[in-house]
Amino acid sequence: MLLPKIASQQSALPHAVLPRAPRQGSRGSWLLTPARGPSSASQPGPTESEAAQWVTLGGAPVKLMDFDGAMRQILDHTQAMNAKPLAVCSANLDHLRHFGSGGRWNGTVSQPGPLEWLTLVDGAPLVAEATRITGRTWPRLAGSDLIGPLLEEAEHRGLRVGILGGSPQAQELIRNKFAAERPGLSVAGWWAPERSVLADAQASSMLAKNIAAASPDIMVVGLGKPRQELWIEEYGQLTGAKVLLAFGAVVDFLAGRIRRAPAWVSGHGMEWAWRLALEPRRLARRYLVDGPEAYMTLRRQSAADPSDPLTVSGAAVPSNAVESVPECGPSRAPGQFVAGDVKANVAVIVVTYDNADDVGPLVAGLRAETAGQTIRVVVADNSPDDKTMAELARFPDVLAIRTGGNLGYAGGINAAMRVAGDADAYLILNPDLRVEPGAIAAMRRRMALSGAGMVVPVLLDDDGSVYPSLRWEPGVLRALGDAALGGHLQGRPGWLSEMDFDPESYVYAHRVDWATGAALLISADAVSEVGSWDEQFFLYSEETDFCRRVRAAGLSIWFEPLARMWHERGGSGTSPQLTALMSVNRLRYAAKYHGRGTVAALTAVVMAAELVRLHKPGHRQAALAVVDRRRWDALPHATRGELSKVTGAVPPSGAVIIPAHNEEAVIARTLESLQGVMAWGSVEVIVACNGCTDGTEAIASRFEDVRVLRVDAASKTSALNAADQAAVRWPRLYLDADIEISADAVHAVLKALSDGPLLAARPAFRYNTDGASALVRSYYRARGRIPSTAQGLWGAGVYALSKAGHDRLGVFPSLTGDDYYVDRLFSGEEKAVLPTEPVVVRTPRTCPALLAVLRRSYRGNAQQDRMGAEAETSRTVRELLSSVRGPFSAVDAAVYAAFAAGGRRRPLRGGEPASAWERDDSSR
Repeated sequence: MLLPKIASQQSALPHAVLPRAPRQGSRGSWLLTPARGPSSASQPGPTESEAAQWVTLGGAPVKLMDFDGAMRQILDHTQAMNAKPLAVCSANLDHLRHFGSGGRWNGTVSQPGPLEWLTLVDGAPLVAEATRITGRTWPRLAGSDLIGPLLEEAEHRGLRVGILGGSPQAQELIRNKFAAERPGLSVAGWWAPERSVLADAQASSMLAKNIAAASPDIMVVGLGKPRQELWIEEYGQLTGAKVLLAFGAVVDFLAGRIRRAPAWVSGHGMEWAWRLALEPRRLARRYLVDGPEAYMTLRRQSAADPSDPLTVSGAAVPSNAVESVPECGPSRAPGQFVAGDVKANVAVIVVTYDNADDVGPLVAGLRAETAGQTIRVVVADNSPDDKTMAELARFPDVLAIRTGGNLGYAGGINAAMRVAGDADAYLILNPDLRVEPGAIAAMRRRMALSGAGMVVPVLLDDDGSVYPSLRWEPGVLRALGDAALGGHLQGRPGWLSEMDFDPESYVYAHRVDWATGAALLISADAVSEVGSWDEQFFLYSEETDFCRRVRAAGLSIWFEPLARMWHERGGSGTSPQLTALMSVNRLRYAAKYHGRGTVAALTAVVMAAELVRLHKPGHRQAALAVVDRRRWDALPHATRGELSKVTGAVPPSGAVIIPAHNEEAVIARTLESLQGVMAWGSVEVIVACNGCTDGTEAIASRFEDVRVLRVDAASKTSALNAADQAAVRWPRLYLDADIEISADAVHAVLKALSDGPLLAARPAFRYNTDGASALVRSYYRARGRIPSTAQGLWGAGVYALSKAGHDRLGVFPSLTGDDYYVDRLFSGEEKAVLPTEPVVVRTPRTCPALLAVLRRSYRGNAQQDRMGAEAETSRTVRELLSSVRGPFSAVDAAVYAAFAAGGRRRPLRGGEPASAWERDDSSR
């Protein structure tokens, strides 16, 4: 297939003219700045042609200029002080294939970064398209057109020119031509690196530093597309050159090894045919295979550009984006991870399953990354035993939670994210990864520079080789190519393989469709926009799905080659069922996003792939699963342990705070009721022993997952505030030491406050009057008929606050009746009593004990009334009278009134002082 003939708009310099020695006293009319020496301006001035215009051609930003404007901008930049280096490249169909819409390197040379890019239009099809969309005629500005005049002006101004690229033989030819035709040109140096040098980050950095030592002003970089642009983007700023010219075959043109097409050939848009005839083996694929596809992209993805060219090929990024990424705040100590109540630069999310041997080296590597940035580490353990959690217990600054079963990779990530706290970004890591120093900082820099929603690193196998972790979006043709060829013919086109085998893809930063889920840095914005991971996938395809949703949200995914991590593949284990699950999840993914036709075609391809591999372990089970959907339910899926089955869902995060003063008789009973909650691993239980002189502290310390605080003052207020200072997680449930609560109730309250919009809540409760006197039982029967006692947060010995609710509270004031005080902070819409399994409130057994409790309660209410709280006595009286339905309820109401009156009286002389903390010992 041949490209159509499209007339080319010729530049001011005829194509047939080759660089030659300048004539004495004769210089082109385009030379507008004859003075030698640096300009006093700190930035290039607005000296470009007023006719310049940014457009999008094939998804790539291109600046349309006339010849004079391009020359002026390039030359002025050689004299600008404190300006970013200017990188100049030409856009033709081959450029669009690499850097245009759908190209592997799309957006790489148009994002803000250490360089300023100037992309000029080259190629007859692009010139014609630019004319069509702007209504103006524009010249074609090829590097071979510009190089001669630029070298002439460099010779006149005394600028030093460096040549990078081409073979040593070609460079020798150029030396000889320069000696004869440009004797006054100052050449800074000649560099002809091997491809292996260009593909190695350390070697390329050394090359750039060697170039910088030669102090070039202009670097001619002829490495061929896309390598020259990529190398310039990555290392150009290290060369010290003020202008870098990515001019492709210019080195061969300067050497005289390739002839330019005659003017009449170029004028008819047929220069591509001329070059194909000269180099058919090298250029056949470019022009005959890739060219038509790039031409279609040009016609479909071109438009007059918005004002900001930096937003053309990707997400908008602030023009002042910087390479250095500041930390949110200093770490508590070198090598320490920050707690959950501190905003972190990065929250590392790790999902483990029998990884006791892996977590130690991973944590050690992450500690080295805390220099200059704050990191929090959260581990969600799916293991069936305690070995991994026991190993994690060695690291007190790592937040480790049990998921209560095996929730899979997606479920584990979701469980960890719920307790991960506030962070700029979240780094998902496999537990068997080893992080090289500087990897996380490099990923954060790339995220800041590109505005990406996700950044992925290089993954290295044990032998140091690069694992091909980058992927293209799954499709039928790609599945067919992988099924037929597997890892063979790795140079096949991208539309015939889901895996990106191109070695160059792992050398330079660029956009990707998705990458394996072993290491993914996700911005907080992406997490907020995309939401939870899809747990239907359990293992495999969950990262494919999440990455697709990131892209669908308008966010990009970038690969960062300077971030390196070692990956011990196979950490998830292998089994016939996992092999089958991998194939089944491909079909689940297709069914989620495509119609029946695509799913049917992909099913046929996957089935064919399994049939040709029946001799390998697991593929027979996979083939059977593909054809029989009834087998899907038997494949690995999320399972929950007995403790998690109590709630039927992933346990929420939070804290349970228990103030305790000499509660040795009841504290064990209360903590026993929380054993199921503690087994989740997502809820911290804190017992604040305040002024204890008995065995409360020792008893609470026997519970492995309970944190015991010692508060010197015998003050419930002090205990609550001290526990709040020590706790990390939200929401928080405050529980009296003699109250028994079920896992179901804790789950319901914490989840309700986590999901919003409630600020405060408590579970339902019931009175246990076993062993109580008849009058005490009568009192509590009447109390149970009063609606307000069932609607408020007080009276149950338990209530909970969300973080926003606690912010309204601040600190607990020095008052009796904390639950009564908290209840009055919230309106009816902001608080709730949840219909849970009731907590057990053991009532006093004797009348004196009940009066003591009431006396304390009413005293606290009176304190708050003096502070401006509205008295509710009249409402209680009305509700009490309304509760009377017969003689028995009338008797109960009378008993209630009598106890209420007795509780409001001061104690007799010689009794307890008014300030004492009355408590019920009869039920303990």
